[in-house]
Amino acid sequence: MEVHIAKLKRYFPNTKAVEDLSFSFRGGQIYGFVGPNGAGKTTTMRILATLDEPTSGDIFVDGISVVQYPDLVRKMVGYMPDTLPAHKDITVHEYLDFFALAYGLRDKKRNEIVLHIEEFTGLTEFKDKTIAQISKGMKQRVSLARAIIHDPVVLILDEPAAGLDPRARIELRELLKALREQGKAILISSHILSELGEICDGVAFIERGQLLRAGKIENMIESMEMKPMTMIRAKNYDLETLLKLVLEEPIVKTAQIAGEEVAVLLTTDDDSVLLSSLIGKGVQIAEFRQHKAHLEDLFLNITKGRLQ
Repeated sequence: MEVHIAKLKRYFPNTKAVEDLSFSFRGGQIYGFVGPNGAGKTTTMRILATLDEPTSGDIFVDGISVVQYPDLVRKMVGYMPDTLPAHKDITVHEYLDFFALAYGLRDKKRNEIVLHIEEFTGLTEFKDKTIAQISKGMKQRVSLARAIIHDPVVLILDEPAAGLDPRARIELRELLKALREQGKAILISSHILSELGEICDGVAFIERGQLLRAGKIENMIESMEMKPMTMIRAKNYDLETLLKLVLEEPIVKTAQIAGEEVAVLLTTDDDSVLLSSLIGKGVQIAEFRQHKAHLEDLFLNITKGRLQ
């Protein structure tokens, strides 16, 4: 099963929200969708969810056109928007039961499915509480449960971890891994890049509505020749002095202050020579470690921070 976004365009007055966007992802994959605010991520997701129509181009879900057959695609797609359920006088169970009924599930089967989804998403003990009574993390679970109530083959998740505490983010990550194991194709946008990089099988970078790069994270890091940085912190020197000492070393290509450390790019893969030299100069090393390139580094290298 494949989702193929083909030359997608979506124009609004004075704005090209999406401009000739093309990439694909498959069943059994979690695919990251990354870009600055206003890059066109939500617009693309809404078109895939059949909530908007493109100006031109198309999206194909298992070969079925979103433009020509939205009713068919709607049954195959589950959408979790970046807004939370706001109903005050309905319980979690009633809310999920309503959507199960809307998707055509009936009687005993509907009740069994709703109970199963509540158990899968950890909502069983909250099912009799009103949505107004539960936490933001639980509301995110309710939103995810609603998106999967009809067992879609594609999941579209727009900032699902926004505002969650660390425990809730970990639990959400485990749920997404379980859904991937079920063979679902998952497209997820998030600004928490460190966590996104841990679970994604691939990623598409978008800016000003245009695709910049797409593919596996490790392949992009390799193709861009992003070598690991050596991060150094000293007990007896401030950062400016430490930076000056580091830059005197022949094997140092570039170096700069990064937060509370000095980040160093070497001309060689062996950083033991640098460590020995600094110790020989009397530097008391507090920290000396390699920082391998990851999703945040790709984001900073690929995007330019331009807004629509």
